[in-house]
Amino acid sequence: MQQDSTHTDVPAPPAEAHVETHHPGWSTYWKVALILTVITVGEVWMYFVPAIVASRVFVPGLLTLSAAKFAIVVMFYMHLKYDHKLFRALFTGPLLIAACTLIALMFLFGHLVAKLGR
Repeated sequence: MQQDSTHTDVPAPPAEAHVETHHPGWSTYWKVALILTVITVGEVWMYFVPAIVASRVFVPGLLTLSAAKFAIVVMFYMHLKYDHKLFRALFTGPLLIAACTLIALMFLFGHLVAKLGR
């Protein structure tokens, strides 16, 4: 007897293997763009209000709004939210280390500048 060479005994992959990951649709991108626009309007508004510019809230407020915009862009437009958790960890781990280092340096040099100014 001759065996059929087209038939293999390899089992079929599970049905979950062919399922694509969920990516956002048009409505999600529209909402994200609206949120980014609102945050940008808030940043510009903070810059043009003299009472806020003169206060101690100005720089931390701008940094917070900028960080929020950065996180939203990375999550949605770079699809990091839908990637594997390892990729998120490889991106956010060094980012957190860099952010903590910058904050520590800002406090360190801010304190030194205040001392030298006296």
